[in-house]
Amino acid sequence: MPKTLIADLFVETLELAGVERIYGVVGDSLNGLTEALRRRGTIEWVHVRNEEAAAFAAGAEAQLTGKLAVCAGSCGPGNLHLINGLYDCNRTRVPVLAIAAQIPSAEIGSNYFQETRPEALFRECSVYCETISDADQMPRTLDTAIRAAVGHRGVAVVAMPGDVALRTTTGLIARSRTALLPEAATIIPDQGSLARLAALLNDTGKVTILAGRGCRGAHAQLVALAGVLQAPVVHALGGKEFVEYDNPYDVGMTGLIGFSSGYDAMMECDTLLMLGTDFPYRQFYPEKAKVAQIDLRPENLGRRTAIDLGLVGDVGATIDHVLPLLTRERDGAFLRDAREDYAKSRKGLDELATGTPGSGVIHPQHVARVVSELASDDAVFACDVGTPTVWAARYLEMNGRRRLIGSFNHGSMANALPQAIGAQAAYPGRQIVSLSGDGGLAMLMGELLTVRQLGLPVKIIVFNNGTLGFVEMEMKAAGMIETGVALDNPDFAAMARAIGLHGVRVTDPGEVEAGVREVLAHPGPALLDAVTARTELSMPPKITLEQMKGFTLYMAKAVMSGRGDSIVELGKTNAGLFKTLF
Repeated sequence: MPKTLIADLFVETLELAGVERIYGVVGDSLNGLTEALRRRGTIEWVHVRNEEAAAFAAGAEAQLTGKLAVCAGSCGPGNLHLINGLYDCNRTRVPVLAIAAQIPSAEIGSNYFQETRPEALFRECSVYCETISDADQMPRTLDTAIRAAVGHRGVAVVAMPGDVALRTTTGLIARSRTALLPEAATIIPDQGSLARLAALLNDTGKVTILAGRGCRGAHAQLVALAGVLQAPVVHALGGKEFVEYDNPYDVGMTGLIGFSSGYDAMMECDTLLMLGTDFPYRQFYPEKAKVAQIDLRPENLGRRTAIDLGLVGDVGATIDHVLPLLTRERDGAFLRDAREDYAKSRKGLDELATGTPGSGVIHPQHVARVVSELASDDAVFACDVGTPTVWAARYLEMNGRRRLIGSFNHGSMANALPQAIGAQAAYPGRQIVSLSGDGGLAMLMGELLTVRQLGLPVKIIVFNNGTLGFVEMEMKAAGMIETGVALDNPDFAAMARAIGLHGVRVTDPGEVEAGVREVLAHPGPALLDAVTARTELSMPPKITLEQMKGFTLYMAKAVMSGRGDSIVELGKTNAGLFKTLF
């Protein structure tokens, strides 16, 4: 039987799995693999500046396409950089294969140069993690890793010494793509469980639906179910892009960055129906309502709040089977009240998303609203954690074609630009917009060079407020003087122009629309440096007594420490918000 070079067999298997590109930084322990990629010419190597960005980029591609995406790091420090992005991928439940090159196999265990233990390092952020120590082991291990990543929708890590990649084997790869990647099964609860769910919903009064990212592909079923139950639909952040659009029952989001209408709809219901969501914040769940939950993952059932009934199943298929069992006679008063509450909340938020030309004060809400209005109908948005996520959640309008991704579960800084790189590589003809915080952009700012070198037409909107805004707000809410959050930023637009990107800087509300329009219309990579108000508040829908006390204490401390001018500026910037609240 003919022998095959391991590196060639590795690439051939990736081809069979439909992989089109690998994100990473080259290194000598990856030489066998990168040489095989060069010779075969079927899979693109996407060169980034930091392996962390490679993992985020692969995660974005997997999240948008639903297909296996791949990232790679050389031995030791190279693959160590992958870990933060891989944690995000695994917690977002997207199929990613990470190639962690290892030191020469004969040197393992000798404290050799750059030696680490990839199996131990990556096991906590993966569904499968194994080291290939023998050439004949590779085909089976790689096949298993790919099936694990796709089947469990998570990260699979394969560690392989560079010398093993240069050996040969007589082992065979899977003979077809369907053998390598069998079609996913649709899971439907048993008839008894469906009957119990129908009985619970039929025998209750006010029902509210909490919908998450598990509702992807089930928009029609969700709307039909809400219509039968006359139930307001509250969405978790992960469900925004799949739930919010063309939905007459949507009443906004709940949680720390949500709407008061979403919070109220959950607190006032008799029964809460959770669909494909693992929304983590316990303080936003009702205490007296009955709770039913449908999720594909059994470990998610009852994890966040006590439930009366849990069903394991695909959301869309489960709704299809339970709908015929539901009674149609429903009082729509609860839904009407929730919709009115939502309209009031929406109006209040929209009033904050404006600016007065000549004032020199740009509200970040204004920037987000204009971006939403001017972006293409099928734009992909990637938002950094912190306040960019707040503005994205509240002001980006979804329509069924647009996508919104971020580090919503892992909560990592610096995710947006690398995710935008992955999105643009996967969809070269689509408009990709990174909503970057100034802190997040600065953390992986080298990826601006990646965008330029690869010619990716990513549009980067920088919310430049000179602070780690969400952390500063948390400190104020706890009654603390903000410490260590200030950012001494450069002119990001000038910096962008210096490295070959199109850069535009806006400092007044009158410049916002023209600036956004210019950046979005530019044919290549472009950056908008929007200098926004540092003291902008992003208030949660539920303001606790402790937060009110903390904020009052902060103001007293600020005055006593000689920083009373910050209180005056806070009041000026947020006059509209205070009017809305009080």
